[in-house]
Amino acid sequence: MLYWLSNLSEGGDFFNLFRYITFRAGAAFFTALFFGFIFGWPLITYLRRVQKKGQPIRDDGPQSHLSKAGTPTMGGLLILSALMVSTLLWARLDNGYVWIVLLVTAAFAGIGFADDYAKVSKQNTKGVSSRVRMLLGLLIAGLAALAASLLHPPGLTNQLALPVFKDALINLGILFVPFAMLVIVGAANAVNLTDGLDGLAIMPVMIAAGTLGVIAYTVGRVDFTEYLGVHHVPGTGEILIFVAALIGGGLGFLWYNAPPAAVFMGDTGSLALGGALGAIAVVTKHEIVLAIVGGLFVVEALSVIIQVLYFKRTGKRVFLMAPIHHHFEKKGWGEAQIVIRFWIIALILALIGLATLKLR
Repeated sequence: MLYWLSNLSEGGDFFNLFRYITFRAGAAFFTALFFGFIFGWPLITYLRRVQKKGQPIRDDGPQSHLSKAGTPTMGGLLILSALMVSTLLWARLDNGYVWIVLLVTAAFAGIGFADDYAKVSKQNTKGVSSRVRMLLGLLIAGLAALAASLLHPPGLTNQLALPVFKDALINLGILFVPFAMLVIVGAANAVNLTDGLDGLAIMPVMIAAGTLGVIAYTVGRVDFTEYLGVHHVPGTGEILIFVAALIGGGLGFLWYNAPPAAVFMGDTGSLALGGALGAIAVVTKHEIVLAIVGGLFVVEALSVIIQVLYFKRTGKRVFLMAPIHHHFEKKGWGEAQIVIRFWIIALILALIGLATLKLR
């Protein structure tokens, strides 16, 4: 919205700063961060008042989690409010990619909010049925994938770009939309599964988002793409502003979510942020790199899939409990120990994913 101030510039003055994505990204970060600090505690106070008993805790989970009873959920509203306000203020609103990512985020937040509301109001851990959530998620992802395929330049439409291999593309044709749907929905649910300990999901989300933001800015600049030998997707640079706002809002939330959490992110936040990561990967043509950058989320999701399939086949368990962070809890690891070690893993994977830009 504030990009229009650049029209007041005659070159070399203050208003000329608004032309630069990097300046607006920095402003978006601080706007979202201050938003989180200002409205964080009032929101938590309100959630405590209306939810009363807070998020229901699973009886079959680690016993240490029972002490968290009464903690309110839907804290993702804080991140998303800061993210949306900041992005709408600082991004170019004539950019189609920004709207794809924003709308995917908002739509998945709606699914998560409905799920959280059902859990809190009924005081059980079931919420909205998984089938309904999956169908709605696939519908949203399908529309986003179709929009992205229409906005991509002709040479990249319906193509899958391979990292490391220079100019390597696989023409997916009509299969691109189903593939992109799988990426977006898979990312949303993987982040949702990771959100099981205080602060566990939000930091890896910010790390992955920051990495994808650098990639989005890079592939949006023709000079960078020519030097690095990656595919140029005009217009994706504006996504850096969305990512900066996400990181700012995420840090504001982490202030209150650090152990012991004053509020949980809930499905409202985890589904929305996971969907955002998937959407960014799709519009920047870095779907495979997302699997590296978000490798922690992939492992968490795979641990659940492996556990379920193996149990159905043999009646035995591979892990003491899934997702895998609960396995380590059962083995006696402390919550802070798990969280910090998972953060370190997420950072290492992000650096590996970022290195794919140069390795050609």
